[in-house]
Amino acid sequence: MSEYTTFPNAPITEALLDIRVELPTEVTLSKLENFHNHIKERFPEKEQRMSLKGGLRLSQGMPESLPITGGPDGYLIKSLADKKIVQVRLDGFTFNKLKPYENWDIFCSEARELWNLYFQANTPVKITRIALRYINRIEIPLPIKDFKEYILTTPEIAPNLPQGLSSFFMQLVIPNPDIEANAIITQTMENPTGNRLPLILDIDVFKEINYTDNKAEMWDEFKKLRSFKNEIFFNSITKKAEELFK
Repeated sequence: MSEYTTFPNAPITEALLDIRVELPTEVTLSKLENFHNHIKERFPEKEQRMSLKGGLRLSQGMPESLPITGGPDGYLIKSLADKKIVQVRLDGFTFNKLKPYENWDIFCSEARELWNLYFQANTPVKITRIALRYINRIEIPLPIKDFKEYILTTPEIAPNLPQGLSSFFMQLVIPNPDIEANAIITQTMENPTGNRLPLILDIDVFKEINYTDNKAEMWDEFKKLRSFKNEIFFNSITKKAEELFK
């Protein structure tokens, strides 16, 4: 596994560790709410989490709105002071760490501890999917002639079109057959702030699994996902970008 530089001013604005599960039918929202009692001193704030779905369909050639479905599916348990969130849901668990992000060992260790509490409280029937997601905000100095001064995967405009770009949204899905995982890479940009152009590099790596127990080997799989994430990040940026993080 390659070792990569740890930057003192890393561009990570949020890191997420996610585990999807199938819970026993007797696990209800009320039982999930009781989970807060295990971590209330560290995560004092709690709010209900909503999951809503809608859509469109064509009816006689005309778009027609589909009814919005869904409702509460769990809780967001927060430590605003520490910029941490634990999501306990009917379909899984997520640990979010907002900036500042310290390092993988600290992040993974706390996520694992909280996951073990979730597992003990709810005894999932099956673990079906694991994921890591890192959202990076790279503040590029202006003016800039070409994004490729800082990032190597960029949108290309046909040569006979005007070359100015005021916004973009690009998403790539890249498989890694060696570890049976996939990455969703999303890039976009925000409005300039002062003399900086914020470029968002969102890397979501995930793997479908089928565990019926809280196996320690799952954390070995997380290490492989982290390595895949690092490979994507460090092979997407230039040395000039790295200078921004030192």
